[in-house]
Amino acid sequence: MKKTNCKTIKLKKGEVGLYDFGDIRLHAYKTNDFLADEVFVVEKNGKAVVIESPCFYDNITEFEDYLKATNLKVEGVLISFHASGASFLKDCKKYATKHADDYGHNGGGKALIDNFTRAFGPVFDSSIHKTTNFLKNGKTKIAGIEFEIIDNEEGFDIVIPKIKAVYTHMLGHDCHSIVAGQAHADAIISTLNDFLAKGYDLVLTSHYTPEDLKDVKTKISYLQNLKTLALKCKTGKEFKEAVSKAYLNYSGENYLDMTTSYFYPTK
Repeated sequence: MKKTNCKTIKLKKGEVGLYDFGDIRLHAYKTNDFLADEVFVVEKNGKAVVIESPCFYDNITEFEDYLKATNLKVEGVLISFHASGASFLKDCKKYATKHADDYGHNGGGKALIDNFTRAFGPVFDSSIHKTTNFLKNGKTKIAGIEFEIIDNEEGFDIVIPKIKAVYTHMLGHDCHSIVAGQAHADAIISTLNDFLAKGYDLVLTSHYTPEDLKDVKTKISYLQNLKTLALKCKTGKEFKEAVSKAYLNYSGENYLDMTTSYFYPTK
């Protein structure tokens, strides 16, 4: 998307895209870590709410230093899909739904954390955030900022009505995503079609810089083609080769590997 009213602040490892919407500012922290994580801060009148958490120790230190340097009073962290990195703002309130809390402590999120711990070792903060405040589906206000929580079985999406933005786990118009089979693809397509219907200006995700509805349409097309290729291909190897050929310049090959394992669990 075309970035307007945005300036880039370079840090030692990552960088922050600072978006100015008048009485609200959005800080989009690109971690440049092994998982291409993004963390967001919504700021109003010097108070702030953080969306998700960095999970590598060097990013945690870097981003906490940034928050201190900007004199932001962080009044809460929304933990949806990324529950690791509990040393980040450890004394701050942590908000999550019951589904997100269970996903991070016992479900698929915990399984991913275990895998990342084995893969990355001591540079990865495997500790899991403890929810202090449970969220319910619907509207809520934190730090004077209105949010709408959209709960699902794994985590929750977050609407920020004032800036016509929505946060969801993954989009990435030129990046592969983790798609856990045909039904999951259909569910993602349904969610993205809802974004189109509601006309959000920004789509925030935890693995990509802010995007817009043009990028949403691109992702829907990708997912539909993914489903078609899965029906045509008989093996995971054939499927991965077909998807890679169709999307030569896409990043996130590790995500494509995971998608392949879901579509072809024994092949």
